[in-house]
Amino acid sequence: MTGVTGAAAQRRRDVAGARRLVVKVGSSSLTEADGGGLAEARLVELVDVLAKRRLAGSAVVLVSSGAIAAGIAPLGLTKRPWDLATQQAAASVGQGALVTAYQRAFGAHGLTVGQVLLTADDVTRRTHYTNARRTLDRLLELGIVPIVNENDTVATQEIRFGDNDRLASLVSHLVGADALVLLTDVDALYDGPPSRPGSRRVPVVVGGAGLDQVTIGGTGSQVGSGGMVTKVEAASIANAAGIVTLLTSAGNAQAALAGEDVGTVFVPTGSRRTSRKLWLAHATTPRGRLRLDEGAVRAVRERRTSLLPAGVTGVEGTFADGDPVELCGPEGEPFARGLVNYSSAELPGLLGRTTRDLARELGPAYEREVVHRDDLVVLR
Repeated sequence: MTGVTGAAAQRRRDVAGARRLVVKVGSSSLTEADGGGLAEARLVELVDVLAKRRLAGSAVVLVSSGAIAAGIAPLGLTKRPWDLATQQAAASVGQGALVTAYQRAFGAHGLTVGQVLLTADDVTRRTHYTNARRTLDRLLELGIVPIVNENDTVATQEIRFGDNDRLASLVSHLVGADALVLLTDVDALYDGPPSRPGSRRVPVVVGGAGLDQVTIGGTGSQVGSGGMVTKVEAASIANAAGIVTLLTSAGNAQAALAGEDVGTVFVPTGSRRTSRKLWLAHATTPRGRLRLDEGAVRAVRERRTSLLPAGVTGVEGTFADGDPVELCGPEGEPFARGLVNYSSAELPGLLGRTTRDLARELGPAYEREVVHRDDLVVLR
């Protein structure tokens, strides 16, 4: 066995042998077919698999959707609400039921769970990010199984993950996982709609290669918020951190964790990004945009230099010193992201000028980069 097939087999063995594992399960895998209420038998079946792995010595983090779905029936709703206020009400009711079910199921194996609710701010703001990592690391050291979910009750439209797939990939990076397993209601990635005759399972994706020939659909569940697109994006984020990712159905969880040939394995390639670079690329929400001239684009993209005021031609949005911003070429296409050293109010008066001139006219504090190369990541 050689080449891509051999790499996939090895990566499946890596999943089977992972000492620190993140597993994400979607709403549709935990709720009744009609979209109302928890399907506790299915939850218990999954917990039995994860508990076995935890008791064998692996640290396990479970990123679980289902809070909103679990709150649908108690609120007298017939389907998942789409307005934020009702989603938050459903999450408030459903989160307690979800965690109680996990406590009961893991408790049957003598294991304790800990609830960890995160908002996008907790992984986009550096201080929150380090605090979240410290908490999760301590829970794992104590032998606890963290149950992670987005804190839907307080998140706003502007600071939402939108689905737990991206959250799971960022948590994998946060805890230094060896592998990420995404469990959904589809058993693998297919080269076309799974229901269409002739569609074939894609057993391995190496560094994103081959996805151009794959038709990726949207949300397939009445109770979930993600779709196959978000799962492929989550795999890409995890791969950028050097973390192998396996996508399959919840019913295949045991086979997946045993290293069997199920689902689709996403194999990371190339160098592993540093923690800070990965955080900048995937765990920040840009507050504004800077438009650059061609020379500045080449300097940042090809020579990996810092961005100086002389190369900036325009400023968009409202942001403060230290906020993340997108760096765009002359046509407005974003190609990099970084932490800006000036506010949007201060920056326009500095454009097109050298740092030497600015320091001479305004003082030595202005002899600094707009974005330092250590705080900058090239995206494409």
